[in-house]
Amino acid sequence: MSQAAAPLSLDDAVIASAERAVSEIKRAREAIGGVVFGQEEVIEQTLVTLLGGGHALLIGVPGLAKTKLVSTLGKVLGLDTKRVQFTPDLLPADILGSEVLEEAADRSRAFRFIKGPVFTQLLMADEINRASPRTQSALLQAMQEHHVTVAGQSHDLPTPFHVLATQNPLEQEGAYPLPEAQLDRFLLQIDVSYPERAAERRMLLETTGEAQAVPAQALTAEEFLAAQRLVRRLPIGERIVDAILDLVRAARPEGGDPSVAPHISWGPGPRAAQALMLATRARALAQGRLSPTLDDVAALAAPALRHRMALTFRARQEISLAEVIARLVERLS
Repeated sequence: MSQAAAPLSLDDAVIASAERAVSEIKRAREAIGGVVFGQEEVIEQTLVTLLGGGHALLIGVPGLAKTKLVSTLGKVLGLDTKRVQFTPDLLPADILGSEVLEEAADRSRAFRFIKGPVFTQLLMADEINRASPRTQSALLQAMQEHHVTVAGQSHDLPTPFHVLATQNPLEQEGAYPLPEAQLDRFLLQIDVSYPERAAERRMLLETTGEAQAVPAQALTAEEFLAAQRLVRRLPIGERIVDAILDLVRAARPEGGDPSVAPHISWGPGPRAAQALMLATRARALAQGRLSPTLDDVAALAAPALRHRMALTFRARQEISLAEVIARLVERLS
């Protein structure tokens, strides 16, 4: 492990824990890479999201191994995983669970709560934008507060609890845009693109034969929780904190960077800065470093900001959101 990027003092226990976590994360990445080909950046950003204790929104056209990645992560990280296929007729009770009236042997009746698939450690919300806004909003409380309320009763979710949602591009027919409040609950938005030729060739050879690759478990749930706790203990320099604040505040229409503020309809709130802070620490740990650098902020700026801001109608004719974020990132150095 490189300690050059850790100017702040750390005790020996934290350093030992970090070295152990780095080894475990490396095993996890290798196990995932043996099943999901050609998506190294997507794998890294998804692991960063989970290590940071957050939820991820994976966006891409069908067939890019988004669902495969989520199911593989559950096995590799030793987490209990459930999958919900979001459809237009899906109801909130299909996700959260519901109360049923049961009659005992003595003919007494009582309500019993039957847990829905949200009661898991890793929930795969497949094609989340296929469901109606009412059903999408059923996840809001669970994602933010890690419990759900049904019939006036609060029910705690397992620890850890993560939602990895896949989404088809909105221009595809039959999709509903996620509300801004729900988008803000996702730590990162991870765009999944087509693999390179070499990776796609390997995929063809290894997935169409008689034997199929099976991911091996690299961590237990307890080891994964320990790594999550470690992320929050890693030091972060004042320069990085200021860079995160400058970046997030510059992306707002009021008081933001004068060169881009007129193009922005609405911008990121404080939760975006919190997400960047956690994500940069997690990325540093995943790469074997003890504290984040400006490179981590620059690498994660787009995934942390692109679902938390929008351009004005006029600006969309002249510039893309990616270009706006790139301009802001250039000012970090």
